Amino acid sequence: MVCYRHPNREAYVRCQRCDRFICPECQTEAPVGFVCPEHAGGARPARMLRRASSQTPLVSYVIIATCVLVWGLQVIPGSVVSNLLAYVPYATVAQPWRMITTGFVHDWSSPLHLLFNMYSLYIFGRGIEPLIGRVRYAALYFLALFGGSVGVLWLSPLDSWVVGASGAIFGLMAAYFVIARTLGGNTNQLVGVIAINLFLGFMVPNVAWQAHLGGLMVGGLVAYIYTRTRSVRAQKTQALLLVAVAAGLVVLTVIGAITKMVPGI
Repeated sequence: MVCYRHPNREAYVRCQRCDRFICPECQTEAPVGFVCPEHAGGARPARMLRRASSQTPLVSYVIIATCVLVWGLQVIPGSVVSNLLAYVPYATVAQPWRMITTGFVHDWSSPLHLLFNMYSLYIFGRGIEPLIGRVRYAALYFLALFGGSVGVLWLSPLDSWVVGASGAIFGLMAAYFVIARTLGGNTNQLVGVIAINLFLGFMVPNVAWQAHLGGLMVGGLVAYIYTRTRSVRAQKTQALLLVAVAAGLVVLTVIGAITKMVPGI
């Protein structure tokens, strides 16, 4: 799907009057949804959630390249990369950085885990990153990744071994849903995709559905904050709310670690 005025740009929102796809630059806010320049009259096209001029999802590409590089290091005979970066809840207090580094390591026994996650990141990254900008996108991604690890801490056994970026990717799915709904886009297919992936997470052995659930909740929350603080005057509020989300995840981590690791609590 591309913008009818800019064929080199992907578009996920339709004009409410002519039903043509329009990119963020061509969108003009209407009472319900958005309209294209032809149906906007003299109104000025809205910049929506982003001010970034580039359509290249650079952050997504950097994350993908990093994950591929790390996987290449994982499969080297005798490599200790997986042991150093994977998340295990009982290591939360001593090595809390694993809650983030786990998103860069994948199942070293098969490339399918890496390929599926990176393809999903590529698809959703191209749709979200140019729309909200690189800094906001990076905040969304890493908060969702953190949220996935918090979900594992609270809902999994202490000796669980978790690798993969799926928590962050579920956060992107939730964010895409929230943003698309705000912009008046059709989200019916996306609901099905999220439901199927959540179901598989519960049914397929050795899949960390806890990370999926945590990432989904945090990604949706961050996207909701973005859609409610779109104006220039609300940027400080947006930043404070993101800090609050991060602080809340830290608090949940501390409480979870104490509750699960200290006997008698």
